[in-house]
Amino acid sequence: MRSIFQEELDAVSQTLVDLTKMVSDSINKATTSLIDANITLAEEVISFDEKIDQIQHDLDARIIDIVARQQPVATDLRALLTALRMSADLERMGDLAHHVAKVARLRHPDSAVPLELQTTLQRMGHVAENMARKVGTVIESRDTALALEVETDDDEMDKLHRDLISILVSSEWKAGVASAIDITLLGRYYERFADHAVSVARRVYYLVTGEFAPQK
Repeated sequence: MRSIFQEELDAVSQTLVDLTKMVSDSINKATTSLIDANITLAEEVISFDEKIDQIQHDLDARIIDIVARQQPVATDLRALLTALRMSADLERMGDLAHHVAKVARLRHPDSAVPLELQTTLQRMGHVAENMARKVGTVIESRDTALALEVETDDDEMDKLHRDLISILVSSEWKAGVASAIDITLLGRYYERFADHAVSVARRVYYLVTGEFAPQK
């Protein structure tokens, strides 16, 4: 019975890893669709979000079923409850990639990002993608040092977000109000994507150590 239970726990963990790969791919494609005004990629990200949602809903149902059948205690129960919270964070990351793609679709056939901000937005997309992939490794390996690295990556995202806002509020901004709204929303989407990645990493840290990750 214990070996079957362990297999179920491993399957839950693997599904979480799979979700990190999905949201990483989604934010990558969403960023490309945004910069290149690629409507095909934007539509792909928007449709794929339904699959991410379904996997997350199925995972949550499976976790609740395991808790009901196995009545786990101590570390096992903590692992399952933590997985529930991580799945919610990952589903939200998929939603945020979806939101980015919707901005790309809204402004098609033009790029939603003015030329002077394209490098910054590309970098934000790259950081977000790497954070999601790193979180997958953290879940798989339970490497607490790597989990703390995710917070350092978030520092870079926060800096990029500040840079974005500083350009928007400067007297040099000439792209208009609609574009300013788009960029404000996009900056928030990427920042929140990174915040959810940090949340997952911190949950793994707690799962392994029984303690909350140290505050920066």
